Amino acid sequence: MEGFEFEVVHVVSLWAFVLAALFGFVANKTNFCVMGAISDLLHIGSTGRLGAWLFAAGIAVIGTQILSLTEVIDLDRSIYLGPRLGWLGHIVGGLAFGVGMTLAAGCGQRNLVRVGSGSLKALVVLLVLGITAYTTLRGLLGLLRIGVFQAPDTDLARYGIEDQSVASLLAAISGAEAGAVDTLRLVLALILGIGLVAFSLSRPAFRRNADHLLAGFVVGGVIVGGWYLTGRIGNDDFDPVPLESMTFVAPTGNTINYLMTFTGSTINFGIAAVLGMIGGSLAYSLLSGGFRIETFSNRSEMVRHLIGAVLMGFGGVLALGCTIGQGVTGLSTLAIGSLITVPAIFIGSAMTMRTEYHMLDEHSLFVSLRMGLEDALMPWRAADR
Repeated sequence: MEGFEFEVVHVVSLWAFVLAALFGFVANKTNFCVMGAISDLLHIGSTGRLGAWLFAAGIAVIGTQILSLTEVIDLDRSIYLGPRLGWLGHIVGGLAFGVGMTLAAGCGQRNLVRVGSGSLKALVVLLVLGITAYTTLRGLLGLLRIGVFQAPDTDLARYGIEDQSVASLLAAISGAEAGAVDTLRLVLALILGIGLVAFSLSRPAFRRNADHLLAGFVVGGVIVGGWYLTGRIGNDDFDPVPLESMTFVAPTGNTINYLMTFTGSTINFGIAAVLGMIGGSLAYSLLSGGFRIETFSNRSEMVRHLIGAVLMGFGGVLALGCTIGQGVTGLSTLAIGSLITVPAIFIGSAMTMRTEYHMLDEHSLFVSLRMGLEDALMPWRAADR
């Protein structure tokens, strides 16, 4: 194209598309789905897909921390390790996202994969999710986000804590010297990363299923690849790109805006990743013969999906990520916010699933909510009921 200059951001975006296409292809093939993993655990006691998620997180933690500790990337530049801890946003946003992804039959990542398989339901979900996310970032809902949910943010710098990594918090609490933070990060990375991998491999339903193993390896590897791509290749001296890896809530909103304002916009890592996820999933659907047009079966199903999409868009921005953005990418930074958000997403999703299950037994809404919350906090009880 005449006058077009190929810059660092375009190189990063091209490779982001490739990484995300691999993610989408494998996620479609293996049925990788975090909401599905929670459902399997609660309803049939299976830990296969849960193992794939935890294995991916373990690989991401180990790989990301190796890149950071060897100074290949500077994780302090990421949004997850800022000194302001938005604890209320992480809690409320995580819960809202968990409820939303259950109502919408999948998180942002899963709906991108479903779009590639021909689901018009997922396309509607993504449009509403993206618009809500963008409105929460830059529009009317931004006033609510800033005025209510970010108002009680804790500035860790006031307490002598440079960032919100668990290592920095432990170092401040213990009175350790500044040089001990890297050692703590290494120890924590080994404990958490190896622990997640070991737990996953201890589950027969995971280790005996080649698809689950493939999904875990690829998803974890893609997250590490994203960090390397933006932190190393994108770390241009004159125009560095933001340090980030895979996440799919805010980027979906940015993608919608990019497609509408193409001539005045610039592509970035997140936008390319959204498009790559759809492209990779589409490629697998066509190659496997699994492409099918899917629509809503009735009005109530559509309303349910729309509510879920709004909750995901709003909650994902509040929590700074989704099941991938916080559940794998954020967790790989060992951020306190991620350790708050991930359980909140799990509880929100599990509570919604179990509440709906108990309502089928003709319990009242409030009784079902109480039982659903108990099941979410103690999933082993749900599996035994």
